[in-house]
Amino acid sequence: MALIPVILAAANVNVVVVDWSAGANAINYRIVNWNSVSSGEAVARFIDWVNDITGSNPGQYHIIGHGVGGHQAGVVGRNVKGQIDYITGLDPALIGWVNNIDRFAPNDALYTEVIHTNYGVNGYLADLAQVDFYPNGGISMPGCGSNECDHARSFFYFAESITSGGFTGRECLNYYAAVLRMCDFHSGRLQMGGLTPKLGKTGVYFLETNPAPPFSQG
Repeated sequence: MALIPVILAAANVNVVVVDWSAGANAINYRIVNWNSVSSGEAVARFIDWVNDITGSNPGQYHIIGHGVGGHQAGVVGRNVKGQIDYITGLDPALIGWVNNIDRFAPNDALYTEVIHTNYGVNGYLADLAQVDFYPNGGISMPGCGSNECDHARSFFYFAESITSGGFTGRECLNYYAAVLRMCDFHSGRLQMGGLTPKLGKTGVYFLETNPAPPFSQG
């Protein structure tokens, strides 16, 4: 499911796609991660320029990033002084980010959300945002036979959340409980994804998905 057409069909918005492939194609992970920070800082400067020219404000933006781009989205928000309305991290990357001060952080925007689908391999293990979702425990997705497929599922789940809004997470005590699928004793419920920030919400949530579209179980 292509994300841009889904967003444009759901809302009257402008979509800006950042092509940082020149910096993302290095073999060395350290260089890629460094480039992602530089790129994120450049995007933040672009947003400030657009706002100065048009009279727009950071509260009108929703930044979305996948993998290394998930951390990059956080860098953007941080450099717009945390005033971006909404940042979504789609399975932010693991390698090189555990002790990295530039990794995704809860206060990078007014509302931050992360969807974990391949923790400990391609994706970051621990919670990173104000709200973190761990579909199917966060590592192995139904219908997938590889880590690459698991990692990509965050993208597809988010796209479907815009069209259906049907992913309902159950609150967990912490991300350990989400990974172990031990979240039945907590009553909190929250919808995953979508284009509307859930301002004021926090916590870790678990949900199950179908192996093929529609992935949502309601």
